[in-house]
Amino acid sequence: MGDYMIYLDYSATTPVSYDVLESYNKATRDYIGNPNSLHSLGVKSKALLNSATRQIAELLNILPSEIIYTSGATEANNLALIGYALRHKNRGNHIITTKLEHPSIYSILNYLETLGFQVSYVDNDSDGLIDLDDLRSLIRKETILVSICGVNSETGVRQPLKTIRQVIKKENSEVVFHSDLTQALGKISINLHDVDMASFSGHKIFGPKGIGLLYKNEKVELSPVIHGSSKSSPLRPGTPPLPLIVALSKAIRLSLMDLHKKEEYIRKLNEKIVNDLSHFPEIRFNKSKYSIPHILNISLMQIKPESFIHAMEEHEVYLSTNTACASGELSTAVMALYNDKVRALTSIRISISSITTVEEINRFLTFFHGEYQRFIKLGSRH
Repeated sequence: MGDYMIYLDYSATTPVSYDVLESYNKATRDYIGNPNSLHSLGVKSKALLNSATRQIAELLNILPSEIIYTSGATEANNLALIGYALRHKNRGNHIITTKLEHPSIYSILNYLETLGFQVSYVDNDSDGLIDLDDLRSLIRKETILVSICGVNSETGVRQPLKTIRQVIKKENSEVVFHSDLTQALGKISINLHDVDMASFSGHKIFGPKGIGLLYKNEKVELSPVIHGSSKSSPLRPGTPPLPLIVALSKAIRLSLMDLHKKEEYIRKLNEKIVNDLSHFPEIRFNKSKYSIPHILNISLMQIKPESFIHAMEEHEVYLSTNTACASGELSTAVMALYNDKVRALTSIRISISSITTVEEINRFLTFFHGEYQRFIKLGSRH
C-alpha cells in the first residue's frame, strides 16, 4: 500500500501478500511440468500439487478429494448450483435461496429458471438472519438444493449455518446445502461440516486473483459445467494452475493464523468508526448484532454514494458502494434488512482488514468529516 493511500475496500479484493507472491513465484520458476504429464517434471509438479491440496484439506478439516479448484467463487458457485441442478433434475426442480446473496448467485439462478427450475426466496428478520420457520415451510419434496451465504458481502451479517443445516435436513434429508463462504474465510472461524458445499476465492484473503475452490462433500454428486480431458479432475478439466494453487494454500494458512486476535483488532477499528460517525444524525448504520466487524455499511441518506466515493478518492481514500460487482444499484441486502429505498440507494461499504492501521482510520475519519460537511452544505443550498 502507498504511503498516503487509505484502502478500505478489502471485501472487494485484497492486495497479494508478499509471502503468498513468493510462493507463487517459486512454483512458477521451479515447477515447469504439467502435473498431468508422466515424465519426471510432471511427477514433481504433481507431488507439489498434492501437498498443497493436503495442506488446504488439513486447514479446512476436510478430505483432499473434497477440493475442486476453480478460478474463484463465481465459478465455484456455478459448478455447485448448475452442476448439482443438472445432475439431480430428475429428482426435483426446486431451489431455495435468500435476498442476501452475492450477485453471482442470482445470475446463476436466473439461468437455471430458464431451464425449468423454480427458485424460492426465504425471508429474513430485521437482524438479517434467515427466518427458520419460513425456510421450513418452503422445503418440499421437489426441493433439491438450498444456497445461503455464510456472511453477506454488504452488511456483514453472518448466518447460523449449523442451525440452518439442521432445519433443512430435518424437513428433507435429501436436500443439499451450499454456502458461498467467500466473505467468511480468514475473517471468522468456519466449520465446513455445517454445509455440503462451499465456495471460496483466493483474492479476498491476500491471495492472487483467478483462483478459488469449491468444497464438495464426497457424498455429493455433480455434473461438470466445463468439459474437457482430465482424469485427475473430471469436474474441472484442464491443466491445474499449480502456482495459483500453491499461492492459495499459503494464503489460506496465513489467513487462519491468529484469527481471533485479528478479529478483535478489527472490531476495535470498526467501533472507532461507528463511535465517530454516530455524531452525524443523518447517517444510518446498516448492521445488526450478527454483522462481522470487517464490513461496515452506512447510508448517507441525502447524499449520492457515487459522488461521495469519488470525493473521498481525491484524498486517496478508497471505499465502495454496496458490492463491487453491483455498484451503483439499489443495495439488495440493505433493502432486505430495512425495506427502505433511500437507505438502500445511499449505502456505502467500508471494509477493513488486519493490515488496516489506527492511523489510517484516523485519517479516513478526518477526510470523511470534511467531505460529508461539504456535501451537506451543498445540499442545503438547493
